[in-house]
Amino acid sequence: MADAVRPTRAELRVAARAQSRAERRGAAKAATRTALLGVALPSLAALGVAGAAAVTVRGDADRSTVAGPATEAAPAAAPDDGRSPDAAGGTDAERAARGEARPPLSAQEPVAAPTETAPAPAPVPERPKVSLPVELHGLSATYGEAGTHWTARHTGIDFPVQGGTPVMAVTDGTVRTQWNSAYGYMAIVKAPDGTETWYCHLRTYKVRKGQVKAGDVIAYSGSSGNSTGPHLHFEVRPDGGAPIDPLPWLLGQGLDPR
Repeated sequence: MADAVRPTRAELRVAARAQSRAERRGAAKAATRTALLGVALPSLAALGVAGAAAVTVRGDADRSTVAGPATEAAPAAAPDDGRSPDAAGGTDAERAARGEARPPLSAQEPVAAPTETAPAPAPVPERPKVSLPVELHGLSATYGEAGTHWTARHTGIDFPVQGGTPVMAVTDGTVRTQWNSAYGYMAIVKAPDGTETWYCHLRTYKVRKGQVKAGDVIAYSGSSGNSTGPHLHFEVRPDGGAPIDPLPWLLGQGLDPR
């Protein structure tokens, strides 16, 4: 047998390069197949899920058409956790525990903020039913006295006040004013019961006519008419008739002018 022919170095190099290229091509083809399988398999799986969902939806639509629009899906059953909750939620033991832990309702209610009580209005002083005609006490002449200044006995009482002293209505009533040669400027207050009180020898008036209350200033004292000096002549005439002694009448009203 003839000896085998050994390849030359050049041939070995050519063969090695060819084998290397073949191996690289094989590795590239294997990587390509792997990549294609990695993309294709999930896509096929997704298509399969979509197809199954479409079949399910179509089936549900068909069932809804047969059952009619009034049919409603039954609510999903609650998972059975071994307890028996009621409408209030939780088991009896849990509700009891919550009841024990819950504070009393009264403690939860907000406490109303204290409100400031408005101070009571000051009481209005009660108006007097009867008042003295002047603030000064003391008389210079009394009822029934005789003298050269009067044609008859004195028909009232005199208060020795200075000119310009405020003169007040003794009772509630209606006031009128007039001139008299003996009494000078005078004011007459007629009370609701008809009693008239006369205020004489005045200097000026504050109220000439109208309604007044006991204690209202109606005029100012003077010395007009038949007078020897400033003073107030005061008379009381029940029912507008003859004069009476003003002193007992005032005392009977709880007032003492002396």
